[in-house]
Amino acid sequence: MRSGSPPAAKPPPPAREKGRETGVALLAVLLLVAVLSTIAVGILDDIRFSRARAANGALIAQARWYALGAEALARTRITDIIRRNPVQTANSAQWQGVPQTFPIDGGLISATLRDGGNCFNLNSVVMADEDQLVRRETYAPQFLALAKVLEIKSSDATRIFDALVDWIDSNQLREGDGAEDDVYLRAATGYRTGSTLLAEASEMRAIEGVSAEYYRKLRPFVCALPTVEAAPINVNTLTEAQAPLLVMLTEGRTRLEAARQVIAARPAAGFASLVEFWSNPLLSAAAPGPAALETTRLVTRFFAFDVTIAYREVDIAASALFESNPQGALILRARRWTVDE
Repeated sequence: MRSGSPPAAKPPPPAREKGRETGVALLAVLLLVAVLSTIAVGILDDIRFSRARAANGALIAQARWYALGAEALARTRITDIIRRNPVQTANSAQWQGVPQTFPIDGGLISATLRDGGNCFNLNSVVMADEDQLVRRETYAPQFLALAKVLEIKSSDATRIFDALVDWIDSNQLREGDGAEDDVYLRAATGYRTGSTLLAEASEMRAIEGVSAEYYRKLRPFVCALPTVEAAPINVNTLTEAQAPLLVMLTEGRTRLEAARQVIAARPAAGFASLVEFWSNPLLSAAAPGPAALETTRLVTRFFAFDVTIAYREVDIAASALFESNPQGALILRARRWTVDE
């Protein structure tokens, strides 16, 4: 080779190597396309689900407005019931527990109004003593009589009552067969007592001694009103299904069948007075005590309202509790975006 001569040209790569490089480049492009496609599908899914969530949220919001509209209608209905007869609330207009349905664009409203005071108020097991909640024995015989007619063992009923007091009262001293924090903290998932009034009757399920069976039996006849007073039971709106409450009022001195007969034979316009009610031959032998006389009323104080909305693909339920105070004002005491369990 002569000095200064240009270098010899590099021979071209073999065709096999050229094909390999082309294959690698093509594979890289395909992988890139696959990754971008996966990302695009994920983004499209997110957009699709976001749109579905937004649409579902809009449907739920509209359904809730329908529920609030039904609640406003219930308020008007309650006001009309009260104005019709301020001193006596009867079921002459067939409002008690009768479902009302209203068609709406794309769905249906089903609403029920009932007497919210026909029950045993679970919060009445305590009373306010200055700034403390302490045990009240006044209504224990009524609770035990109710439990007995519902076929709950006497020893278990006593245990439930004591545990209920312990759940609500302000101290950590165990009442009889009750249970305080030390019992509940030993559970698999420990928790403490409420140490305040129950907001919902369903809280009973967390109380020691209240099995699923006992809760099922008690639930139709108990409530958690926002007061420590006894529930004001209106003898003019009691239904035959609520006859156990009449046995409860007489502390078990009235048979269940006799209680049903008293309710079934009630005048269409209701009892004119509590004297007329208690003088019924089927009740006169029961000799109602002070607690029964204090509990019974002719006027409904609490009204319970339940509504379900079926709107397009959405179903929602709501409930409310109204109180009519002595001044004639109707106060919303509770609203739940669920059924009153």
